[in-house]
Amino acid sequence: MKHYYLLIICLLFLGQNLSSRDRVSLNEGWRFKKLDSTEINHTLDYAKIKQWVLPSGNKFLVTSNKPQKPTGNLDGGKYAQYGYDDSGWRQLNLPHDWGIEGPFVQQYPGETAKLPWFGVSWYRKSLDINASDAGKQFYLDVDGAMSFSTIWCNGHFVGGWPYGYASYRIDLTPYMKAGEKNVIAIRLDNPDESSRWYPGGGIYRNIWLTKTNPVSIAQWGTFITATDISKERATLNLKMNIDNVNSAKDQINVKTEIYNVDKQGNPTGKPLVIDNTPLKLSGKESLLEKSLTLKQPVLWDIDNPHLYVASITLQKNGKAIDTYNTVFGVRTIEFKANDGFHLNGRRVRLQGVCMHHDLGALGAAFNYRAMERQLEILQEMGVNVIRTSHNPPAPEMLDLCDKMGFLVIDEFIDTWVVPKKKNGYAILFNDWHEQDLRAFMQRDRNHPSIIMWSTGNEVGEQGSADGIRISNLLTSIVHEEDPSRPATIGCDNPNAAFNGFENTTDIFGFNYKPHLYSKFSADRPNIPFYGSETASCISTRGEYLFPVDDDKSGGKIGFQMSSYDLYAPDWASPPDTEFKGQDQAKANAGEFVWTGFDYLGEPTPFTRDLTVLTNYHNPIERAKAEQALKEMGKIEVPSRSSYFGIVDLAGFKKDRFYIYQARWRPDLPMAHILPHWNWSERIGQVTPVHVYTSGDSAELFLNGKSLGKKIKGEYEYRLRWDDVVYEPGVIEVVAYKDNKVWASDKIKTSGDAYQLKVDADRNTMKADGQDLIYVTIEIKDKEDLFVPRANNLVQFELSGNGEIVATDNGDPTSHEPFQNKNIKAFNGKCLVIIRSIKGQTGNIQLKAISEGLKKEIINLKSID
Repeated sequence: MKHYYLLIICLLFLGQNLSSRDRVSLNEGWRFKKLDSTEINHTLDYAKIKQWVLPSGNKFLVTSNKPQKPTGNLDGGKYAQYGYDDSGWRQLNLPHDWGIEGPFVQQYPGETAKLPWFGVSWYRKSLDINASDAGKQFYLDVDGAMSFSTIWCNGHFVGGWPYGYASYRIDLTPYMKAGEKNVIAIRLDNPDESSRWYPGGGIYRNIWLTKTNPVSIAQWGTFITATDISKERATLNLKMNIDNVNSAKDQINVKTEIYNVDKQGNPTGKPLVIDNTPLKLSGKESLLEKSLTLKQPVLWDIDNPHLYVASITLQKNGKAIDTYNTVFGVRTIEFKANDGFHLNGRRVRLQGVCMHHDLGALGAAFNYRAMERQLEILQEMGVNVIRTSHNPPAPEMLDLCDKMGFLVIDEFIDTWVVPKKKNGYAILFNDWHEQDLRAFMQRDRNHPSIIMWSTGNEVGEQGSADGIRISNLLTSIVHEEDPSRPATIGCDNPNAAFNGFENTTDIFGFNYKPHLYSKFSADRPNIPFYGSETASCISTRGEYLFPVDDDKSGGKIGFQMSSYDLYAPDWASPPDTEFKGQDQAKANAGEFVWTGFDYLGEPTPFTRDLTVLTNYHNPIERAKAEQALKEMGKIEVPSRSSYFGIVDLAGFKKDRFYIYQARWRPDLPMAHILPHWNWSERIGQVTPVHVYTSGDSAELFLNGKSLGKKIKGEYEYRLRWDDVVYEPGVIEVVAYKDNKVWASDKIKTSGDAYQLKVDADRNTMKADGQDLIYVTIEIKDKEDLFVPRANNLVQFELSGNGEIVATDNGDPTSHEPFQNKNIKAFNGKCLVIIRSIKGQTGNIQLKAISEGLKKEIINLKSID
């Protein structure tokens, strides 16, 4: 009888071990401590410990000579120890960006937003593992941590990863204790002088615990491509990497089912394809390749982003031991040297923007709704493709692109061996380029939205023989990992288009060289090309400088930029110049404007005069140096964020939004007038009026009087009335297309500020502790007209089941903390971001209050 009970227990235990994988969010309940200068343990500098960290990337090295982890244990100090009492540390949830919490410091470099993103911090978390999980594999999956991660499990060093934009996996199995408390400790080291823009700091993307059986689909272990596509059928080519950590010589069955996908990305309906394939395991890894037929495929397209999911189940003795789902799409892509980009057999002009990874007032901490909102605004403009400049994005960003119908250039890095910053990626390139590139591609390769892999941006090697060598190396890795998509690179060196460098990649990307498009097309007729970065026009929402000067170096209003959209740095141009270059070179595949949204850091054209102060760590010596520079007439510029965006940091559209909408959505009836029409100090003075329209002509009226009709000429993308004499009242435009009324726009001079008006992007949000509602506040007069120069202080009071997480107004010079519950309107607008509280449903009420103005209340709701 005793043996009978033991047999039952063993069978129960075996049954539990045979259950499918479990992927659990570890975002909640971390303890956090940022170290001050006296606590930083410099013995953990990467250069001194890289032999401990390098083996974490061994899976992605195609060589038999891989780094070996040293014997013993890397001493992380007291914060890495299992029994350390962290109860006095701050408790928080991930994703978390410590830098966005501020404060803004005037002396910090504007290029990285004057925020304290640098430094050393620790995160610790306790987690209980069920005794029934004994025998499982335990993996820590980190979507992104900035940067130089080193990780301990129960006091034992388990691995790390230096590239802050990388997603990576660390094997915790040897040190996890089933049935007991376990402690994960993560140290991050964000060195100064490591970024050209605001990188953020912290575990700023999602983090997971993945539990599997010893036999399971490997990390990012599936790759699905479609070939021989027709209306009747498509061939699905599946590659599956299967881990077998114990090297068991077992016979398993691999069951593959193809489904349509529901809105949550899960299988729905009956399986469209079912396949069972027996597999004899041998060694620690097995590769299975299959070709399946999908009948009557629905193609993934920007207009109809249809998705499928492959549900792969590993079975042993008839029981499931692992299930792994892979979402994918069926589509064809092709770049033609003489005819641009083709999707599913038709030419599609790439109407793209470059996007940095920060989410404005939320910083680098990823939030699904914040990213979705950005994409919705860009899609309204006509954007159909995103370039993830200059690094891998959050995985969920690509999920959104798949779902919403965006194309993507997925970009690897900004720097090769030639450094741009002292502590930038150049110090990692020789040790990590292969692991980082292969891991990045394996993570992302099933996304149908991705059409190119970018291996770099404006690298210093473009003009050298070493650059040709490195570019060929990276392109060869791209081809090995994914033969179905081309490699590309963004080049700002004009010589790179003609010195042989252009032959090292599949698709050539020009940064700010529209004047070379036609020459390249003629001289290199077999190489497809596009504008990988274009325009870099600079403007501030609602700011206008008179007189209007067409010199692109002008337009400065203190530390703001005029929004006539005529101004750009010396290397760049207004949008019109880029449009002309593309229209003169029909082979051009399209463009990626720098940038879709303003972002934190890089406040060109306002550079920092007191850069030398970063060399002074002693506050007394720093003060002396600062005083000396001030006596020399140098000043500190206040800018925190860029002026490049078509949309400002708060998500408010600049005038430039409409010149792109006019070009990219030619079938949308639209017209837009600039500037605003509140110029009491300019009565009787010339105040030029520009109009962006998808029409081909327009007539302008001032207080009912026609100021003439203008027709767009060849290579003309805006209509200009440069001799308008200002008088208050109504400025109106009527646009025509094919001699028929097409669209109109009207602006009326407003009165004084009288009231607040609020508008929420949604009225409900999920009570998951992550979902957001964005509320825009506008200053209006008595007649409900927008007051475009108002800067009233607005205060917010929130009651109910939500919390204010950030405010903003889009002013690139504002140093007000994003966490404030009040903010000044900037040119008539400001923003408040409300987040749900996990598990708390019900009503939320927001009051917007400003002294002397009529307040406004909006009612919202948090739901299951």
